[in-house]
Amino acid sequence: MVINPLFATGPSINTRLLVAIVASIALLVAERKSSQLDKLRSVLSMITYPIQSITDWPLHHSKETVESIKSLYSLKEENERLSQEQLIYKSQLLKYEALEKENIRLRALLEKSFKLGEQVLVAELLSVNLAPFEHVVVVDKGTRFGVHAQQAVLDAYGVVGQVYRALPLNSEIMLITDPGHAIPVQINRNGLRTIAVGSGRINRLILPYLANNADIKEGDLLISSGLGGIFPQGYPVAVVEKIILQPNKPFAEIYATPKAQLNRSRELLIVWKSEAPIPLETQETEQADENHAEE
Repeated sequence: MVINPLFATGPSINTRLLVAIVASIALLVAERKSSQLDKLRSVLSMITYPIQSITDWPLHHSKETVESIKSLYSLKEENERLSQEQLIYKSQLLKYEALEKENIRLRALLEKSFKLGEQVLVAELLSVNLAPFEHVVVVDKGTRFGVHAQQAVLDAYGVVGQVYRALPLNSEIMLITDPGHAIPVQINRNGLRTIAVGSGRINRLILPYLANNADIKEGDLLISSGLGGIFPQGYPVAVVEKIILQPNKPFAEIYATPKAQLNRSRELLIVWKSEAPIPLETQETEQADENHAEE
C-alpha cells in the first residue's frame, strides 16, 4: 500500500537527523568558546534531576537490598558460631568448677590424713549400690595398691565404712549404714562405749545396746573407740539425733546421724593402722619381675 505524499507532514527523518547533528555541533562549539551556556545547563540539570533520581532509584536500592541480605546471612552465621562457642565455653567452665571442687575435697582429705597421722590412700568412687539391705560402694583401688579386707575407710568428715572385698583393680566398701555393719564407738563427752549398727538408711545409725538410764544426750559426738581391731581410735562416726526412752524394755531406742557424707563424697581415704609402707604393684614392677624371672 502506497501512502499518498499529499498527507505527509513535517520534514523527513534524514532532515531532522541532520538538524540535530548540526545543533549538537553548534552547542559544543559554543560551550567550548563561551560560558554563557552554564546557566542553561544548571537550569536543565535541576529540571532533569527528578527524572535521574527516579531512574537511579531501582539500581541504588537493589544494591542496598543485596548488601542487607548479605549482612543478614553474615550475622546469622556469626550468631550460630558464637552460640556454639558459648556452649563450649559453658561446658568447659562447668568442668573447671568441678575440678575446683574436687581440688577442695582432695585438700580436705589430705589435711585430714595429716591430722590422723595414719598411712592413707586416696580412692575415687566408681559405683554405688544402695539396696534396702545392702549399702556397698566400689572404689578404684585394689590389691595392686596394697588394699586388703577390713581396712577402715573415711572421708573428710568421718568414718565411711570398711573394705568388704578387695580385688586387683578395685575394692568394695561396706558403709556403716549397712544393716550388716557394726562399729564400736564411744561418746566423746564422757567415754561411754557402745556399738553403732547400720539401719539400712543412708542417714541413720542405731545404738541398740544402751540402757534407759545411760549418760547420753542428743547432740553427743560418737567417735570410734578403737576396739575390734578395724577402726583406729578417735575417728568421728556420728552425732546422736534422737533418744526414745522405753521404761518397759531394758534398752532405749537411740538414733544417730553419720558424720561422713555417705551420699556425696567421691573421694575416700583407705587407712592403714601400721606404719609399714604400702606394697604398691604397678605394671612396671610386674614387667621387671617377669624379666628378672626369665633371666
